[in-house]
Amino acid sequence: MAYFTGKRAAITGAGSGMGRALAQQLHEVGCELWLSDFNEASLGETVASLNKNATPVHQKHVDVADRDAVESWAKEVASTTQSLELMVNNAGVAFSGLVRDMSYDDIHWVMNIDFWGVVHGSKAFLPLLEKADKSHLVNISSVFGMISVPSQSAYNSAKFAVRGFTEALRQEMDLTNSPVKVCCVHPGGVGTNIARSARSVDPTDSADARDEMFKRYVKTSAEDAARQILKAAESGQRRLLIGSDAKMLSWITRLFPTSYHKFFQSHTRDLLPDK
Repeated sequence: MAYFTGKRAAITGAGSGMGRALAQQLHEVGCELWLSDFNEASLGETVASLNKNATPVHQKHVDVADRDAVESWAKEVASTTQSLELMVNNAGVAFSGLVRDMSYDDIHWVMNIDFWGVVHGSKAFLPLLEKADKSHLVNISSVFGMISVPSQSAYNSAKFAVRGFTEALRQEMDLTNSPVKVCCVHPGGVGTNIARSARSVDPTDSADARDEMFKRYVKTSAEDAARQILKAAESGQRRLLIGSDAKMLSWITRLFPTSYHKFFQSHTRDLLPDK
């Protein structure tokens, strides 16, 4: 972790979960931070949780779905530093519903944040990353960027798109001898608030019920996930699977690309609405 001492990093979705844990661990070692989140109150809580050492922390309310807002934030960062060594596109949301029941607006909401938010952050901050001697771009996909499950088509689409975008960008950086090392992260069940804050087509679906179901699949704490992400960035790792569940599912999808769903069908049935 000392690798990031004296370096500079920007993180989206820093108000909770992995974003907050990343901010805490980077601040602990003296990394200057530019933090953003859509939820200003949660972002303030993250900043308040830092150990208040002398390393500067900058916070900004940003909707990553808004390209102009992300680009404006990047310009603001560029006015205070000449380069960045780390950018983590972490902000994300979830949505549950069958394709036939969800609206186009539901799909757009997920894609605009989970996919376009990553594109906006990558493009807006790439100039700052390329000005460093060595830097790291980390884009958060998901285990649902490797497998698809019923009721998660919008989320699957966004996270598969993040994977494709990030892997193509990584090759571009390699071929052009860029100083930017690109990593695509696929977390399995990580203890965050994503299920609690998710949306659903079912009006009776409560935050408590979603959170309770999600907790049954949590294998990794946000703090441990953050440590793995920073270690992967430091080593220039190209792909990171977080959790035994992510590693198992990666193995299953390679061996059974069209029938992997049969291995966990009993679990995915729980995601279908009651009839």
